[in-house]
Amino acid sequence: MPSTRSALLPLLLAALLPLLLVGAPPARAGTAADSASACALPGATGWTDEGHDTDFSVFKRPAGTIKVAMVFVDFPDAPATESPADDAAQITPGADWLRKASYGKARLDITQHQRWVRMPHNSTDYGYERGLSHEEHEAYVKDAVTAADPDVDFSQYDMVHVVATKNASAISFTPTYVYEPGTAGVVADGSRIKWAVTFGQDMWHWGKKLVAHETAHTFGLPDLYAFDAGDDAHRFVGGWDVMGLIGGAGSQYFAWHSWKLGWTGDSQVVCRAAEGSDTVRLTAVEYRSGTKMAVIRTGPRTAYVVESRRAVRADSGVCSTGALVYKVDSSVKTGEGPIRVVDAKPTATPPSGCRQLDDAPFRAGESFTDSAAGVRIEVLSAGRYGETVRITKS
Repeated sequence: MPSTRSALLPLLLAALLPLLLVGAPPARAGTAADSASACALPGATGWTDEGHDTDFSVFKRPAGTIKVAMVFVDFPDAPATESPADDAAQITPGADWLRKASYGKARLDITQHQRWVRMPHNSTDYGYERGLSHEEHEAYVKDAVTAADPDVDFSQYDMVHVVATKNASAISFTPTYVYEPGTAGVVADGSRIKWAVTFGQDMWHWGKKLVAHETAHTFGLPDLYAFDAGDDAHRFVGGWDVMGLIGGAGSQYFAWHSWKLGWTGDSQVVCRAAEGSDTVRLTAVEYRSGTKMAVIRTGPRTAYVVESRRAVRADSGVCSTGALVYKVDSSVKTGEGPIRVVDAKPTATPPSGCRQLDDAPFRAGESFTDSAAGVRIEVLSAGRYGETVRITKS
């Protein structure tokens, strides 16, 4: 039989515990945070958008090893004079960049078929100067696959990378091909080619991160730069995600994208969908573990997100660190600003060598308020690996 002293000990500890915690902020204040799923927005555009209901019967599931056949093409009017290995060296390191940026969740296994195969038409015949329709792009992919088919068993691969010779100036940019269900598409070796990236001359400008940008389109991610470039094509998110400015200083995928793609789990998301407040300790998105973001849902297809960014790994060149705040709208189409970063210093001149929005993060003691949406985000403190923030929905 336990002694009276032993029986009273749990009661004394329960009474003392609130006193021991006086002055320490609660992990979550107010009403309890909602489940992460309450902040997952539905898509509304019917294509690549910021919704969480990605149709993986159309897009590639971004998990595990993805086997890629890389083929090299030249043209009657632009025969290759360089080695396929020279072209491959420009972009294949992107596979390792993507692996790290996905926390090891998605891995491209690229097999290089290092010989030039001749396309049946001149490089100027494929429609790139007109912007390239889906049908024209599919015809290009079909010609490349047909030309390479004698030496490549396409049934062994999930995806195809078509690399055009450096001499084909007409193949100017790098689009992504996604098969449209219900159409004939491209078939080789009894297998349908559902996803392909066709590399053009911009690969010599963007380099390895172009692989991460274009491959993520096959996963269902939209473009975050403005199709209507205006004065600044990167006015929506700057260089804070590789889906925006590919060569941006901070090109790690947003935490929102990592969550949408399944690389970040629900347990790493704090969601505020109902009125209330939460104090959240964020770990910077460049690291795999910890809480990656806090989300305040503001409507059927809108939310604010706050995440932490640090000058490490994929973001080693960032111009500023801190708590990055952005608005997500899953009803907005690719290229029209489905994500928009909030600039903490809209009137400040960015540091030398940096561009607008590169200094967007909020620092300890700073806050953001959208009164119309009933949203307030306060940065309480900062540490080596992230920020502690308070999010409030009223």
